[in-house]
Amino acid sequence: MNPDQFIPELEKLKHPRGFLLAGLPRFNKLFGRDSLIVSWQLLDYDPNIAKNTLEVLSEFQGNRTDDLSEEEPGKILHEHIIGTNKHPIRNWPFPYYGSIDSTLLYLVLFYFYFEKTKDKDFINKHWSNILRAIDWIFDYGDKDKNLFIEYQRKNPEGLFNQGWKDSDFIKPKQPVEIVEVQGYQYFALIKIAELNEFLNKDSNFSQKLKQRANNLKEKFNQDFWMEEKKYFALGLDGDKKQIQYITSNPGHLLFTEIVHQDKVDFVVKRLFAQDMWTAYGIRTHSSLEENFDPLSYHCGSIWPHDNWIIAKGLKKLGYLKEYELIKEAILKVYKEVGYVPEYYTAIDQKLIVKGFKEKEPDYPQAWATGALINFLMN
Repeated sequence: MNPDQFIPELEKLKHPRGFLLAGLPRFNKLFGRDSLIVSWQLLDYDPNIAKNTLEVLSEFQGNRTDDLSEEEPGKILHEHIIGTNKHPIRNWPFPYYGSIDSTLLYLVLFYFYFEKTKDKDFINKHWSNILRAIDWIFDYGDKDKNLFIEYQRKNPEGLFNQGWKDSDFIKPKQPVEIVEVQGYQYFALIKIAELNEFLNKDSNFSQKLKQRANNLKEKFNQDFWMEEKKYFALGLDGDKKQIQYITSNPGHLLFTEIVHQDKVDFVVKRLFAQDMWTAYGIRTHSSLEENFDPLSYHCGSIWPHDNWIIAKGLKKLGYLKEYELIKEAILKVYKEVGYVPEYYTAIDQKLIVKGFKEKEPDYPQAWATGALINFLMN
């Protein structure tokens, strides 16, 4: 398969400003998380998509504190339709900022974009945006100053869960410290410190970021690790108790390198255990959990972008066999269906793309198609 054959799908999603809308028909909007992740996926194909995405998200970076929009200074938006000031259905002003990971992924993409292009002028142009996003981590992301980034809905009609699994699949006591976000934070701190050094900026700033990252890594591996289950908890709830579901979320930690080396193999093996692994990829939620449902949005379905992020970490850490298993699983979906949908499921090892309870999968979906293109190029 030639990656070029899938570009017409992405062209349907391309905004005139050069970033990608999340998907059709429901998600034809700018989404911070989605647009950042697909930009990362397509860096080898067209780094200008990442550049355009970072440009527009910088334009709408938060400037004030507003409970209704959940805006905070330095924060990156969750959802927006450029040219409008209100969500068409929900009681949200636009831009809406109810995402706990967009700001961190914004920093991550700046690093990956620079690593790919060495575009110092662009990084320098947006250095103040980068600094404001870092300030958000210290001042707003970690409100209780325990090193972990947490979310708590401010708008009573906003999103309850504000990680990538943003349906109401669980409703723990808030604020919630979700697992993958701590890995994103660690990676962002380390890599922005490296960028700072490369650009010969304030050395004290690099030291500040590295110190926080080192402390975060130690505390994270202690507080999130479920010793009996040999796996990381989905998160910590408002009482700092572990949310002990077995999910795909800890797989995102692998590319970030926050996991202590003695725990990596346990994480990888758990992801490929029978209750998580299928012929079409890793499930979002273990089939052994009491709330598992293969036809749910986030409690048992399979998401290509989720699998792709996990695969990136596997490859980085040398788990090449496991990387190839995920790659082959996503290609298998394409061969059987003729496209890669937003999500799907497997029941008795059979692929199912229809009949979901909450909503039917979108197609084309930016980060699903982006995952396929990246697998074909790497």
